Amino acid sequence: MTVTTAAPAPAPASDPAPAPASAAAQATAPDIRRHELAAFLRSRRERITPEQVGLPRGRRRRTPGLRREEVAQLSTVGVTWYTWLEQARPIQVSPQVLDALAAALLLDPTERTHLFALAGQADPHPDTACPTVTPALRQLLDQLEPIPACIQNSRYDFHAYNRTFGALYCDLDALPREDRNTLWLAFTHEGFRASLTDLPDVLRALAGKFRASMAEHLAEPAWKAQLRRLQDASPEFREIWARHDVTDQSGRTKVVRNSRVGTLRLEHTNLWVGPAAGPRLITYVPLDAESRAGLERLRDLLLAEEAAAARGDLSAGQRGGAFAGVG
Repeated sequence: MTVTTAAPAPAPASDPAPAPASAAAQATAPDIRRHELAAFLRSRRERITPEQVGLPRGRRRRTPGLRREEVAQLSTVGVTWYTWLEQARPIQVSPQVLDALAAALLLDPTERTHLFALAGQADPHPDTACPTVTPALRQLLDQLEPIPACIQNSRYDFHAYNRTFGALYCDLDALPREDRNTLWLAFTHEGFRASLTDLPDVLRALAGKFRASMAEHLAEPAWKAQLRRLQDASPEFREIWARHDVTDQSGRTKVVRNSRVGTLRLEHTNLWVGPAAGPRLITYVPLDAESRAGLERLRDLLLAEEAAAARGDLSAGQRGGAFAGVG
């Protein structure tokens, strides 16, 4: 008898191996930023003629715009290092080098901001004009009067404000630009401090908000410089800072003792005009009829002073004298 054996059953087909992820899918956020930075630098370099930066064109120039070595020369960085930067290699670039590159490439304020954002660095010159404060936002600030309103960044610098905000706590226009900062004024300016009816609570809250905001900017020069300045100037700040308390950015009711119109009860509201850690529009809406009337009187006083100054009837010293009781 012949015995036949069945052919072995075919092995079950296995699932096809997954296709390898594309390079784009595998790219991390830092990779993307480096390539965007490289492309941006190349585009800015290629649009500048040698004559614009005082260099001779020469006869055998085939490169559109500047050569890499010329950018390196103008910004006093190494040619190899700058080449790596345009090749999107994973190298660190300091704010000082970015500052030099921005000057060498003739970047305007918007381009400069974009350069620092792509590099993940803070601009070492925080006093430069803030591109966030557009003409439309400035007009909005004016139209909100008599409601006090300002544009403030996450370091508490005032970038713009309307008439009533500028006279709410103290005379902001009379201060140097570097002193127009809520933290600095709350810890060092007697007039500003005198206007706060709950000073100890405000100081603790401000230090806690600053610490919470700074967590994302610990290595950035502008933040470190501000922290060092506060610590050098105010023992009170040093003592509160050492507690490591943090506070969120929510608004709160403020009771302000204004030297011209008396006590004002206001609701502080934040409206972010960029990323949540960035610039914000701050408004102080009156909570009662007395406070609204006080803000209207304050606006009218300021308008009358401006009109008198325009006629030559009021000197700068007379205007500043209105704040003498709190400064």
